[in-house]
Amino acid sequence: MISASLQSAAARVRLAVFDVDGVLTDGKLLFGEQGESLKIFNTLDGHGLKMLKQSGVKTAIITGRRSVFVEKRASDLGVDFLYQGREDKFVALQELLQEEGQGLSLEEIAYIGDDLPDLPAIRQVGFGCTVPNGHYYVREHSPAITSNRGGEGAAREFCDFILAAKGKLDDMLASYLK
Repeated sequence: MISASLQSAAARVRLAVFDVDGVLTDGKLLFGEQGESLKIFNTLDGHGLKMLKQSGVKTAIITGRRSVFVEKRASDLGVDFLYQGREDKFVALQELLQEEGQGLSLEEIAYIGDDLPDLPAIRQVGFGCTVPNGHYYVREHSPAITSNRGGEGAAREFCDFILAAKGKLDDMLASYLK
């Protein structure tokens, strides 16, 4: 993810959008006794979202499934926008822009997803990305692919890349040495 065009696209990002299953989690579904879908989130990813917000980048989650666990995680991380139960990811993204966009354009949005419902959004935003364990067709048609797998730091890598492109990552990291 180091080409000049990707860095330029990432530098313009004002909103970062995340899929859940396969990006913020490893994509495996674990069901509890009551039929609820349990999720395992990566804390490194979560801190990346917090750092994006701290830098002034808004965050959103658009996911095809509904889960109280996703709602809790989004709340804990201070995610600005949450759209659940939306297989039509690009339509949901367009709704978000219309309802909450505050002058945002698609070129100012980053999106990371792993499966076919994510592909239209990945291809239409300014900085689209997938994960190495995403569907092969999504990998073939995504401008960028993280090194880390979904649920294993891919979202953090995505966040760090955006922060680095904006020239903010080094200062943010250095603040932890004080």
